[in-house]
Amino acid sequence: MEPKIRNFSIIAHIDHGKSTLADRMLEITHTIEPRRMQEQVLDRMDLERERGITIKMQPVRMHWTHHGEDYVINLIDTPGHVDFAYEVSRALSAVEGVVLLVDATQGVEAQTLSVLSVAKDLNLTIIPVVSKIDAPHARTEEIVIELAALLGCADSTVLRASGKTGEGVARVLDTVIERIPAPKATGDKVQALVFDFGYSDHRGVIIYTRICGGRVAKGDALTLVAAHASFTALEVGVLTPEEKQCSELSAGDIGYIVTGIKKPGVASVGDTVTSTKNAALGFPGYRTPTPVIWASVYPESQDDLLLLRQSLERLRLSDSSLSYEEESSGVMGRGFRCGFLGMLHLEIIIERLRREFGLNLVVTQPTTVYEITRSDGRVEEIYAPARFPDDGTATLVRELWAAITVITPPEYLGNITQLLYEHEAIQGETESLPDKVQIHARIPLRELMRGFFDRLKSVSSGFASLSYVLDGMHPADVIRLDILVAEEPVPAFARIVSRRRVQHEAEAMVEKLEKLLPRQLFELKIQAKTQGRIIASRRKSAMRKDVTGYLYGGDITRKMKLLEKQKKGKKKMLARGTVDIPHDVFLKVVKEG
Repeated sequence: MEPKIRNFSIIAHIDHGKSTLADRMLEITHTIEPRRMQEQVLDRMDLERERGITIKMQPVRMHWTHHGEDYVINLIDTPGHVDFAYEVSRALSAVEGVVLLVDATQGVEAQTLSVLSVAKDLNLTIIPVVSKIDAPHARTEEIVIELAALLGCADSTVLRASGKTGEGVARVLDTVIERIPAPKATGDKVQALVFDFGYSDHRGVIIYTRICGGRVAKGDALTLVAAHASFTALEVGVLTPEEKQCSELSAGDIGYIVTGIKKPGVASVGDTVTSTKNAALGFPGYRTPTPVIWASVYPESQDDLLLLRQSLERLRLSDSSLSYEEESSGVMGRGFRCGFLGMLHLEIIIERLRREFGLNLVVTQPTTVYEITRSDGRVEEIYAPARFPDDGTATLVRELWAAITVITPPEYLGNITQLLYEHEAIQGETESLPDKVQIHARIPLRELMRGFFDRLKSVSSGFASLSYVLDGMHPADVIRLDILVAEEPVPAFARIVSRRRVQHEAEAMVEKLEKLLPRQLFELKIQAKTQGRIIASRRKSAMRKDVTGYLYGGDITRKMKLLEKQKKGKKKMLARGTVDIPHDVFLKVVKEG
């Protein structure tokens, strides 16, 4: 008789002990030998370990005996950051229940509510657990009452556990078996949900999937429904968490399929795998990952351009949400305009390019997408500041907004309200929670990228938490700010800024360039221009050279002739007005920005 199956996921706010609890589960189920055990065992990247966050979700299969019966428990460890909200929602579609983890020292936070709402929408069984009960400042009983009130359940149903000491972890596993229902097959046709994928140089794309109907075995002819790509299953198996080959995967199983596909962008989260001969329908709700912010990435040395292109292609094999296209800049040379799911996604990709491929990169200030309606009725999307119209032909500009939720102790409410005003947010309702307040607001995505999260942590002494969802396109009051050096515009310095902050941005930019640009043999003008007028200007005095220094004695007219000749030369250079901006100056402007 086949063992009974339970599929679940752990959801929590960042740093609430999700990976530590998973470690203890693997330990007490003897899934991993004690000699191979390490902290954050499901976080495979060095970057994940350093930051203490989960970037790539990781499935694992465990065995547990409950009341004398053997069960297979499949856990999908998911990332908690809002940039990966779509991936988390598709992973939760692959399970029947979740363990909702709340830190005993922190209580309910913004991301707790965000992932909880996703789980409720999918009608998943929710098991509330208060973690870190061994912490010195744990408020276990208070948080149990808070969590029970949030879910509308009895205090007695909220479990208590410590991932560090292992206390209560066995009870969590028992409760998973008791409360979460067994998976049900959708039918005899092969129907499997792709919730993640990886890449191997030798075996191509490896799909991580939940089999919802039918059976998949080695050698089967399969098709990815959304990608319209057919392949033969070279290998199937389960993850323990290492890959372990098996004869077949059947309904209810979570495992992997080796596809042999070596083309980037084919596999994507949310796609459906089915049989090529007897195809089933794809799962509803699939959408192609859409970038929300853009940034230009250039190699510090143009000799590394080919390596950068190859590196981006390689990363795209394991991350279909990354998009890029080649572009060139008069200052920086050739590079790539890349699209990302959010600021954390951008940081991760850039860091991986630097670490895994040894690249030294220059990354421009990230921008969001703007929808421009021209006076002739044409509508186009613009994501590079240099392409933003500044000639009055744009009758309407729209930009992406985000709906944010901030949870904070009440004493920081005034500081956060001021911060929201400074970042052009429209504040909504404020709700009272036990010992905290919950603030709802809408904010332009460009303002969310302008250091909002760091400033939120600063004004709240680190106690406030933030979650957001995209809120569609809304009218934007923004203009293009051009920077002119020696009266010549420099496209690489152009930026799209809020109309109300344009003066401040202009002053800051010309002041920065005045300090960074080297002196020329003529007086150098540095100007900021918008809508046809100069709004900020600095002048850098010319480099002086004593052309009469070698003269000795003689008539004064000899000196006058040389000085007049120098004066004419300076006028000629000023008329040409060409300045070669050193590469390191541009690097400093971009990096400081």
